[in-house]
Amino acid sequence: MDNRLVFWIETINTWVGKLFGWCIVLLTAATSYEVFARYVLKAPTEWAFDAAYILYGTLFMMAGAYTLARNSHVRGDWIYRNWSPRTQAKSDLILYFIFFFPGIITLLYTGWDYAAYSWSVKERSLFTPAGPIIYPFKTVIPIAGALLILQGFAEVMRCIYCIRNGNWPPRLGDVEELEQVLQKQYATEAGENGK
Repeated sequence: MDNRLVFWIETINTWVGKLFGWCIVLLTAATSYEVFARYVLKAPTEWAFDAAYILYGTLFMMAGAYTLARNSHVRGDWIYRNWSPRTQAKSDLILYFIFFFPGIITLLYTGWDYAAYSWSVKERSLFTPAGPIIYPFKTVIPIAGALLILQGFAEVMRCIYCIRNGNWPPRLGDVEELEQVLQKQYATEAGENGK
């Protein structure tokens, strides 16, 4: 397996995930302003609802490939973690081809048609009087599908590597859950105190 290709794919998806992660800051600011305007100024905005669902939807869609690159999607870990790495990889490989790729290809294909139609009619939101344009937002769907397919390819390469070598290849470093940081810290301290 060529780790450079896998790391290149993960680097793209990490960059995209972190870039679109800023949507949460914008979403928080828009929601906070709406609460202030509604309850303090007694003048609710016309745009806050549209901004909220557009920002949240964009964040949700564009974070999918990043989450997959970090191996952070939910799975039945209580069973999976007791398997050997080779068994995990075989299971993952089968499930990628039975469920993941068909689902994501459908998302990409349908999302492309959905976005193309939205662009052709210059679609606007019907949920609020402001009626902002939403066709750029609908374009996020096929883009997210393409990034997920790309990351799925990297995950298949990881599975093949693990089946051949008996262990999972390394992932790019990124933020870790506090529990993992504390476990590493405890292991280091226990090793130093045991000497």
